Amino acid sequence: MPMWNPDCEAMSREELEKLQVKRLREAVERVAATVPFYQKRFQEAGVSPEDINSLDDLKRLPFTEKNDLRENYPFGLFTVSLEQIVRIHASSGTTGKPTVGGYTRADLELWAEVMARTVTCAGVTAQDVVHNAYGYGLFTGGLGFHLGAEKVGATVVPISGGMTRRQVMLMEDFGATVLTCTPSYSLVLAEEAAEMGVDFKKHMKVRTGIFGAEPWSEKMRAEIEDKLGVEAYDIYGLTEIIGPGVSVECEHHNGLHIFEDHFLPEIIDPDTGEPLPYGEEGELVFTTLTKEAMPVIRYRTRDRTVLHVEPCACGRTMVRMEKILGRTDDMLIVRGVNVFPQLVERTLLTVEGLEPHYQIVIDRPKDQLDILEVWVEASPDLFNPIDTRALDALKEKAESELAQTLGVSARVKLMGPRSLERSLGKAKRVVDKRDI
Repeated sequence: MPMWNPDCEAMSREELEKLQVKRLREAVERVAATVPFYQKRFQEAGVSPEDINSLDDLKRLPFTEKNDLRENYPFGLFTVSLEQIVRIHASSGTTGKPTVGGYTRADLELWAEVMARTVTCAGVTAQDVVHNAYGYGLFTGGLGFHLGAEKVGATVVPISGGMTRRQVMLMEDFGATVLTCTPSYSLVLAEEAAEMGVDFKKHMKVRTGIFGAEPWSEKMRAEIEDKLGVEAYDIYGLTEIIGPGVSVECEHHNGLHIFEDHFLPEIIDPDTGEPLPYGEEGELVFTTLTKEAMPVIRYRTRDRTVLHVEPCACGRTMVRMEKILGRTDDMLIVRGVNVFPQLVERTLLTVEGLEPHYQIVIDRPKDQLDILEVWVEASPDLFNPIDTRALDALKEKAESELAQTLGVSARVKLMGPRSLERSLGKAKRVVDKRDI
């Protein structure tokens, strides 16, 4: 398949590393001059922009963590005034406050560029009709894909999420050739189509699917490709870096190419913070090299993976990351939304009538979206005798509070006194039944 920008995507490693060093120093200079947080961190680490003369100097720079974003909420890490910010996106955070990402006009152009590379990697051209079922709004998925698909000249259908039956109808009527959404929602579309008597393989023109925002397995890939008749491509991104557009699979499906002329990746030992060589599993860390509004230096993603530097048969020379192998923290991804168990606990403790004994259960029934359940014990007073009306009201209250705080719906199952297993050690708070 062709590349969107072969001069960048297939440049020699030597040429790429020279560019990375130049851009790294510029990024460090930018935050050192404008962001008090980084000024303080660099001073504490005894490092200045003048010290950055090679990629090996990267390890001298301090890490940035999600908690740093929370403490500088909402705009404390911006390098420009709000007059220069033309877009704000956000994802859920550990305290109910979102993780904010700001964009200048140049940042949106950068995003469109890397997203054009992303969709081109999956074979999208100006001849395609892209059915974009990623959510539009503060979530970066919908508008990120919209930017890239428009840049390559494709026809974009900005359908967003929901109204699945209507989506099936429009995919068929508009002749969609590319589907972009979460992997789990693609199976929901397939299931709804079957109920409508629409055979994806016979009635649809869709040949390519670009799926991300949640973890998914090779088994799920095979199921999607079988039911929808598409070639499924995996993507990776995060709001703190830019949104989608950080990395994507090519037609060889042997890892996700990172656009490292803009996003400099590292693998570190999650316990010591020491850099690890290519080929070793560890925590993925990114430094944004060209972001204007909100560059981040050595951002710890908490995602575990492996980087490979060997050239790919597609001709791209940039490193490839394996599918995410897990997390180094307890964050969960449910229907594309970050869910932190400690935030669930904090929310439950604000609801009068609930006890501090709970368990989070996540499942992904066949052909359905993730289901998030919270099993929590209710006050013994509600069971002696059983007060059904009060229990129903408590359940509704708990579900409402969780939805408001988490940004994703959760089913609450009220349990009787001492019905959840007690642990003598660390309580098992999460049961993840998904096949990922």
